[in-house]
Amino acid sequence: MFRLAWLVIVLGVCAPRWSTAQDKPVEVQVQMRNVALHVDDATILQIARLRGALVSTEKGRPPNFDDKNSFVVRIDSAEIALTMDSLTRLLNNHVFHYEGSPLKELSVTADGPRLKLKGTVHKGIDLPFTILADASVDGDGALRLRAHSIKALGIPANGLLSFFGVELENLVNLHGRAGMRVVEDVVVIAPAALVPPPRIDGRLQAIRVEPNRVVQTFGPATLAPLRLPDRAIRNYMYYRGGTLRFGKLTMSDADLALIDLHPADPFDFYQDQYLRQLVAGYSKTTLAHGLNVYMPDYRRLRKTP
Repeated sequence: MFRLAWLVIVLGVCAPRWSTAQDKPVEVQVQMRNVALHVDDATILQIARLRGALVSTEKGRPPNFDDKNSFVVRIDSAEIALTMDSLTRLLNNHVFHYEGSPLKELSVTADGPRLKLKGTVHKGIDLPFTILADASVDGDGALRLRAHSIKALGIPANGLLSFFGVELENLVNLHGRAGMRVVEDVVVIAPAALVPPPRIDGRLQAIRVEPNRVVQTFGPATLAPLRLPDRAIRNYMYYRGGTLRFGKLTMSDADLALIDLHPADPFDFYQDQYLRQLVAGYSKTTLAHGLNVYMPDYRRLRKTP
């Protein structure tokens, strides 16, 4: 009886916990430095640094590099900038690009520390407007745009609510998309609402307006930096741990570094066209069974068939 009881204890301790592993898969850690990440062919996120993880959007399946909807980039810390041209494209081509949107022909520029938003709002007729807004971050990590002044046809208007009127409900609903609301004369935007997939999920800590760009800082930076296979690498996207799919390959305990072949300027990377960049570069297997992939910048391929 004693031997049988001892055997049961040993088997109970040594048996693999399959259900736990399946319920909580290992996330793919990610770290980026000096990356010009394309949202589309012309819209670019300037990532000076980023530390976070790829989180699968479908239980039981790993993130798939070929499917931008298969994962969310959960940001632990980052500094990401948008030029005014890229911000303008995001507003016109993504945020307010839906049937029935009251806003169109938007443009964003800097006016000192403020943002100047010009465009047309449909109020029975198309009415041109200009809004000067102060940008800040609230305690929940959301972007706040407080209207400093509003003009329509060059004439001052009294606040967002009175100016937009019934169009405001359609404006903030974003055609069923969450992440934006209006509180008095403040537009509150979750950072994830600004960009199309792959979605981002992070806490915004600070924002500043520079002459030709907006710089966002994410925190609180709780994750330790990842150690790259080669510390001399300057511009890169590094993925470590968990399972990652790309093309016909599935990498377990991922150890994948996408490295800029031309490190004199930021790594110009476009996920929708990454296969072209992959084919135009080369790869090396590391002694730790990882993979270093050296890629040319995307803009260097655009003139190539």
